[in-house]
Amino acid sequence: MTRLAQTEGLTDIQREILSTVRDFVDKEILPVATELEHRDEYPSQIVEGLKELGVFGLMIPEEYGGLGESLLTYALTVEEIARGWMSVSGIINTHFIVAYMLKQHGTKEQKDYFLPKMAAGEIRGAFSMSEPALGSDVSAISSKGVRDGDDYVLNGQKMWLTNGGSSTLVAVLCRTDEGHPEGTAPHKSMTTFLVEKEAGFGEVRPGLTIPGKIDKMGYKGVDTTELIMDGLRIPADRVLGGTTGRGFYHMMDGVEVGRVNVAARGCGVAQRAFELGVSYAQQRHTFGKPIAQHQAIQFKLAEMATKVEAAHAMMVNAARKKDSGQRNDLEAGMAKYLASEYCKEVVEDAFRIHGGYGFSKEYEIERLYREAPMLLIGEGTAEIQKMIIGRRLLEEYRIQG
Repeated sequence: MTRLAQTEGLTDIQREILSTVRDFVDKEILPVATELEHRDEYPSQIVEGLKELGVFGLMIPEEYGGLGESLLTYALTVEEIARGWMSVSGIINTHFIVAYMLKQHGTKEQKDYFLPKMAAGEIRGAFSMSEPALGSDVSAISSKGVRDGDDYVLNGQKMWLTNGGSSTLVAVLCRTDEGHPEGTAPHKSMTTFLVEKEAGFGEVRPGLTIPGKIDKMGYKGVDTTELIMDGLRIPADRVLGGTTGRGFYHMMDGVEVGRVNVAARGCGVAQRAFELGVSYAQQRHTFGKPIAQHQAIQFKLAEMATKVEAAHAMMVNAARKKDSGQRNDLEAGMAKYLASEYCKEVVEDAFRIHGGYGFSKEYEIERLYREAPMLLIGEGTAEIQKMIIGRRLLEEYRIQG
């Protein structure tokens, strides 16, 4: 383990898991990540390796075949994986959110059916809230589910699905007016549907189409897609939790732990950027000495390391708060905001340390420079995090009387 970003109070099992994952990252991910990323190739072999390690079932209870570990263990695992290649951590994240939502809110039948297969990686999850005409304004969704006998018929278009093509289970948020009179608050008339499908692109089940991958600046390898529902019939027993009108709360609970995950990814990418920067600074010579001996570079390294430490500490705090059963939206929002912003800054400083070579695709920092911006948007923009943080602070510090 490196000197930076240490976590106190871990159990022997947690340390063993993290050591195993770190070895896997060093041997199986880092040597091939940049090549696969430049080809925009799905990392099938890496995913199979993570399945064998049990990562897909890390937080799924042991009774369903998982490891039954904490959010902290999961977040630290994601931090290690993102250090190797952020796209791989994205593949895990969406699967994890759906498994978490099922564990917390699913019916017994839904848990018994899905969770063992998800723990084994046989079913891989994705979740879908966003639509082409909206971003952070989840209450404005227009996709709709209408009851028709024993089924619901879903229509609408979704956007920005991570794992849209490779997943076989998608948690889809739709508006359902059934049982909710006119004038009901929008967030109280939403339902999460568990949509099973074939992996791949095109029509993956009757009424459901996954167009091809969206071509992105970074975050390549993982497939990001749209999802189009046109008369998609879903059995009523595939309503998450068995009750309509609870979808918004299900999704927000999932996104809250997802924000801890994004913070962990920011920490992992920042750690890798620091490693690259501090290594290059000791190899590159100018004016007769390594550039690491120039005060200007030492200042950069000091700032970068401090940001890595601060982001890691906030991420760990948010995960532990959630694990304790306490409300953690404030801590998760702060961690996600700080880690993503610091990640961008640490990556840019490492890029500057590399000078002109940082602009070359032969150097790993070029990939990180394109990947870091996604963390500024995923699971809520900085502005959304600030809104959450501000509202919670006003709750905590409200003047009495």
